Amino acid sequence: MKGSQKVVDVLKGLLAGELAARDQYFIHSRMYEDWGLYKLYERLNHEMEDETGHADQMIKRILFLEGIPDLNQQEKMNVGSTVPEMLQCDLDWEYKTAGRLRAAITVCEEESDYVTRDMLVKQLDDTENDHAHWLEQQLSLIDKIGLKNYQQSQI
Repeated sequence: MKGSQKVVDVLKGLLAGELAARDQYFIHSRMYEDWGLYKLYERLNHEMEDETGHADQMIKRILFLEGIPDLNQQEKMNVGSTVPEMLQCDLDWEYKTAGRLRAAITVCEEESDYVTRDMLVKQLDDTENDHAHWLEQQLSLIDKIGLKNYQQSQI
């Protein structure tokens, strides 16, 4: 089905972000694993899988709309070097993604592509209510109990 070029273009932009988010979560999860912070490793590995799923949905939708996904295009990652930096980098990414998803949802509404809109609304819910919320909680815990206690709780 030939879809709106505006929708295809916005999906391509979102895809570049999802691929970078996937890789950022990938490297952060492996860093946590290397440091023995296995609870953080498990959670970030799960987030990496979620981002891969989001990218998969976008790729399938672009193809359905007769576009060509470009997996060579990826945004620049922000890799932290400490637990708080890594959590903050990931949270900043989720905030940026939420804004982009909102803008993309508007484009879908303007182009009357409600199937793509619904897909993006679900991803926005996942971004705000799961990913970002969890990251905010972790940073709050670090503030409340201190970094050493937080890291000990993640072993």
